[in-house]
Amino acid sequence: MEYHEILNKMKSYYNPRNIAGMARFGINVKKAYGVPAPALRRIARVHRKDHALAERLWASGIHDAKGLAGLIDDPARVTEEQMERWARDFDSWAVVDGTCNNLFRLVHDKGARDSTFLRYLPLIKRGATDERNFVKKAVNWALRQMGKRNLKLRAAAIKAGKEIQRLDSKAARWIAADALRELASEKTVAMIRTRSAK
Repeated sequence: MEYHEILNKMKSYYNPRNIAGMARFGINVKKAYGVPAPALRRIARVHRKDHALAERLWASGIHDAKGLAGLIDDPARVTEEQMERWARDFDSWAVVDGTCNNLFRLVHDKGARDSTFLRYLPLIKRGATDERNFVKKAVNWALRQMGKRNLKLRAAAIKAGKEIQRLDSKAARWIAADALRELASEKTVAMIRTRSAK
């Protein structure tokens, strides 16, 4: 299945009811077909690690095609320039979540150095005062996931959380309280120690 065939396949799933539901959850549906996630995953299985196709799908600007692009691109071929370019096209939390979770995320990269994560702490702190719901959730998630990676990053995330807590912002206080609660829990510490021992 090539690019135009894939677009036609996605169009065949066009569902105004799905699109209305997406819109209720704050997803930009100006260019969307409402393809169900299981159908996108089925299409993706056939096109894994097809970097060129992923780039074409992303460039279409169609919500469902962007979701598919994040599923099929080859992480080994993704450059920082591409990440920046795609990030400029983010137009809803769903595109952000899908692209970051399926393609960009580092948290499960066992080989990534601590320094890779630590360099994002200033960005996390800067974003902590953004009152938009999905931004504050993303900042909170980034801080928690970084802190759960190992004991060194946990200490850095707790320190950053305490600094965020002192900011004059309702969003910052919520982010800090939630992240610090999870990072201080015995269950989280035990999980980090178990992971570090492997």
